Amino acid sequence: MNKRKNILSSAKKALSKEISSIKTLTDTFNNNFYKAVELIHNIKGRVIVTGVGKSAHVGNKVSATLTSTGTPSYFIHATEASHGDLGNIKKGDCVIAISNSGETSELNNIIEFTKRFNVSLISITSNSKSSLHKNATIGILYKKPIEACPLNLAPTSSTTMSMIIGDCLAISLLELRGFKSKHFKNFHPGGNLGKDLKYVSELMHKGSSLPLAKFNEKMSKVIVSMTQKSFGCIGVVNKQNKIIGIITDGDLRRKINSKFFDKQASEIMTKNPTIANKEMLVGEAISLMNSKKITSLFVCHNKKPVGIIHIHDLLRLTS
Repeated sequence: MNKRKNILSSAKKALSKEISSIKTLTDTFNNNFYKAVELIHNIKGRVIVTGVGKSAHVGNKVSATLTSTGTPSYFIHATEASHGDLGNIKKGDCVIAISNSGETSELNNIIEFTKRFNVSLISITSNSKSSLHKNATIGILYKKPIEACPLNLAPTSSTTMSMIIGDCLAISLLELRGFKSKHFKNFHPGGNLGKDLKYVSELMHKGSSLPLAKFNEKMSKVIVSMTQKSFGCIGVVNKQNKIIGIITDGDLRRKINSKFFDKQASEIMTKNPTIANKEMLVGEAISLMNSKKITSLFVCHNKKPVGIIHIHDLLRLTS
């Protein structure tokens, strides 16, 4: 019991230290951070992220996040940079160097390279007196944290803070570029995110599969079409083939009577049905269908039905 208690206590202490460190980052988002975002946004080349040790792992993740959110980026390990990888840094690029101490010796060659070839250097460090910060074009400083490690040695709080700064750079740039879900889809076609970011037009039933009826069609014929198409609904279109309503299985149960079969579709339909456009994403469609409590959704172009999706089509994709 004491062992379990001690383990949980250690975890909570570590969490508390990291949360306390993160809270100090509000002071980091100042004019220098703004300048760094502007600099990255205006460069013609790529963002080269570098670091050593745990900062290298952070840098790799920051670079990946930048790339997937619309800012072309490349990670170079500072040690490998000294053995030929500096050749990957081109005119018009910008370097982000991450180091808690700012005195990591392996970064010296990169610092000299950026100065020699006039490449912008953004530093992320906690040491304002460090050679990295002093030689940076723009320095992003964070308050030196107490590491979550009880010895205050293992990079824990500091790496978390560096990663958050990198994430905030990426998100600020994402919003500045007007980067949307449809753009993210291009860079992330795989995994569950990729599934949610598919367009409904990639999954919709179309052509002869579409359950449609003219506004003046008799319900005796409409029911036959509904049964044949098996979507549990049918769209009602006007003379211009634009959707004006929908009839569902529920409508049939609620409105059926002795004169029902002689009525026209327009008399039974629910007007102004919820529709999707071809550019709607699967994730958006699922949210819309859940919020409206509907199981089928017509996909339209200029209000003309071009397809239909069923909730089961979407759930099969995302399961």
